[in-house]
Amino acid sequence: MMTEMKKEWYVVNTYAGHENRVKENLERRVETMGLQDYLFRIIVAEETEIEYKNGKKVEKVKNLFPGYLFAEMIMTDEAWYIVRNTPGVTGFIGSSGGGAKPFPVAQDEIENILRRLGMSDRKVNVNFSVGDRVKILSGPFSGVEGVVEELHNETQNAVVLTILFGRETPTEIDYVNLEKIED
Repeated sequence: MMTEMKKEWYVVNTYAGHENRVKENLERRVETMGLQDYLFRIIVAEETEIEYKNGKKVEKVKNLFPGYLFAEMIMTDEAWYIVRNTPGVTGFIGSSGGGAKPFPVAQDEIENILRRLGMSDRKVNVNFSVGDRVKILSGPFSGVEGVVEELHNETQNAVVLTILFGRETPTEIDYVNLEKIED
């Protein structure tokens, strides 16, 4: 029975520290083997963190999932074989082994990851605007209330003025983690 082939996200296991090299190898193979119709986006989930060392601002790239990358693909036998046999790939997550194809990542899980990386296609419609009081729903500021100072639709986050240690502090919070407080 032929099931409808659709684009889904899969987790590819790699050697830790080799994620970007494996991503480049995969992208090169997509080009040379003509797999553009089966393999789409390949991402390494990385965030830039800012640290202060000896008074200097240092930007550091942090991998959120060391040893893994995400591949948006249509799981055909050929695409599966080529990804599995790319140098640095140790397999797929969600495969029981023995030639079984892996399960895709749940849509809401990949959506959270993409949103965190600023790559989400799905936009969150918000019922608050600049000047509204909101409550932060999760994260380190969970339960804290504040006033929306800026909205960034492209990154799907807002700058919220919160009171921390007696001071007004601007804090960037994803739209999904905010709820308008009705007066």
